[in-house]
Amino acid sequence: MRSAKEFLSRFQSVLALALMVIVLAALSDKFLTPDNCWNILRQISVNLCLSIGMTLVILSGGIDLSVGAILALAGAVAAGLLKSGLALPALGVRLEFTAAGAIVAGLVTGSVLGWINGFTITRFKLPPFVATLGMLSIARGLTMLWTGGFPVTELGPDFGFIGTGALLGMPFPVWIMLVLTGMFMVVTKRTRFGRHLYAVGGNERAALLTGLRVNRIKLAVYTLAGTLSGVAGLIVTARLDSAQPNAGLGYELDSIAAVVIGGTSLSGGRGSVGGTVLGCLIIGVLNNGLFLLDVSPFWQQVIKGLVILFAVAIDKMNSRNSDAP
Repeated sequence: MRSAKEFLSRFQSVLALALMVIVLAALSDKFLTPDNCWNILRQISVNLCLSIGMTLVILSGGIDLSVGAILALAGAVAAGLLKSGLALPALGVRLEFTAAGAIVAGLVTGSVLGWINGFTITRFKLPPFVATLGMLSIARGLTMLWTGGFPVTELGPDFGFIGTGALLGMPFPVWIMLVLTGMFMVVTKRTRFGRHLYAVGGNERAALLTGLRVNRIKLAVYTLAGTLSGVAGLIVTARLDSAQPNAGLGYELDSIAAVVIGGTSLSGGRGSVGGTVLGCLIIGVLNNGLFLLDVSPFWQQVIKGLVILFAVAIDKMNSRNSDAP
């Protein structure tokens, strides 16, 4: 019985995904088609970028509610600079940006906002929930100010390749997803930073007493989360060929859901990027399957909420079992 429980605890995400695929394949003949499978992977690429960053944050014992708003601002900044450049009235010049320059600007925007999150949390000792909730509002407001409340469109094929292009027969967003997954699996499992990250999330006081630079680790984590939100913002903007002022609304929910479903503990110190990938696949398959089955969008929200509650309940039960003698 104990070995069976350990097996279920370890592979619950894989079993849930397999069961979901079997059920949806039986209910819809369009589900397992190659085009739909590529579509699912393309759709989850954005959530996976956000969720990898969220995994790092939650492993450290924190939370980030601003990822969707940072996504929107990073995409808007990149689109605005690409379309209209940047005027410097004091110098009497206007800077024009190539697609590569706009991409770098979007990534820098995400990194800076993520760094600000980390700085307020480590310097002013604000709870992560409060600090990132404030950043959510700030980034949303800045997005509206930057765009004037209107979409920025017609960004050109060079920039659009990020979201709609293909390389060696595979959609480019999927390539981005694979590279980031491999990179951060190595970072979390094979580097000193990864070991320190788990130590901070597992017991921050003990990590301090052993000499770890906890504030520096947290600052790096939130900066990485902001950068990955910038990557997600670029993919969304390129795919739509438009920077929408309200982009990323509710993306925090899907990101946190994917991380928790993937087995990362909300109390920190336990979880993996590989588990988050499975969580993103479960969320993506669920969204796609409900759409194919023509389920009402309102019921889709209810079902996703129930899945999140179920995943958190399982996480709490696993935590109690692991703490039991």
